[in-house]
Amino acid sequence: MTVAVIALRILLALGFVGMGINHFLPRSVRVMAAMIPPALRGRRITPRMLVWFTGVCEIAGGIGLLLPQTRLAAGLALVVFLIAVFPANAFAARHRDRFGVLAVPLVPRLIGQVVLALLVLVATFL
Repeated sequence: MTVAVIALRILLALGFVGMGINHFLPRSVRVMAAMIPPALRGRRITPRMLVWFTGVCEIAGGIGLLLPQTRLAAGLALVVFLIAVFPANAFAARHRDRFGVLAVPLVPRLIGQVVLALLVLVATFL
């Protein structure tokens, strides 16, 4: 195992854990909940609950990348996670007037998430 792979795992873990923690800050929760597309909003599972759930997923996935016993499951789950949250990012991209700088244009956001998913796979399988 190279130093570069270890560094990549640590950086990804810090990023995912940091973003996961952000899902529990009140202002962030409000903004992220507003990013949930109307089609995904429900009565039993509210947008806030989805934000909290995705925060837990990011924290668990980030930590899981660091542990050999959980790395494979965490890495694959994070790739699925990145795919699952893309509709919220796409919704925000289509509504820049509501979300400002958080609304990264669709194509750069897609490219960024694909690159991030590839980095997660590298950290998972190397």
